[in-house]
Amino acid sequence: MDKVTMGPKTLMYPMPTVLVGASVGGKPNYMAAAWCSIACMAPPMVAVAINKARHTLKGINENKTFSINVPSTRQVVEADYCGITTGARVDKSRVFESFYGKLKTAPMIKECPVNLECKLFNTMDCGSHVLVVGEIVETYVAQEAVAGDSPDIKKVDPLIYSDGKYYRVGERLADAFSAGKAYKKSR
Repeated sequence: MDKVTMGPKTLMYPMPTVLVGASVGGKPNYMAAAWCSIACMAPPMVAVAINKARHTLKGINENKTFSINVPSTRQVVEADYCGITTGARVDKSRVFESFYGKLKTAPMIKECPVNLECKLFNTMDCGSHVLVVGEIVETYVAQEAVAGDSPDIKKVDPLIYSDGKYYRVGERLADAFSAGKAYKKSR
């Protein structure tokens, strides 16, 4: 497979679209982010890269709490709005219905099928962005998005970001921790 060099780029596929929630000056504020990932299993942690100029970062630093909300494709308009509008100039507290959990200061979005309530674990200045790492203290999943004892990705229908466009999850290809066994047998 021939390769084309492109220089250092932030190319990872796919990227989830999440809405980072924080209370800023006593009001819920949400910003869209695509640079978000699970960072640790025990204790469970999540990391999200946030531009230093983002209003939401003020609330995270103020309260030491935040939320990661996974919007479904049904919330594409609202999610994009939260990404192109700054909470420093516009009150985004009414875009969604907010609720609070155990920490009492991390607003979460009722309309999103998955919510991670986090307490701030650490931050790291990475240049243009601050890497915010949070310990997940509780996970909330909409009843209609659960199959058995876990979320069903098709029912969650998460919003995916890539190259300035939004997508939805495609077809199931194989079972993880199982498909690779065929490689071992063929060698």
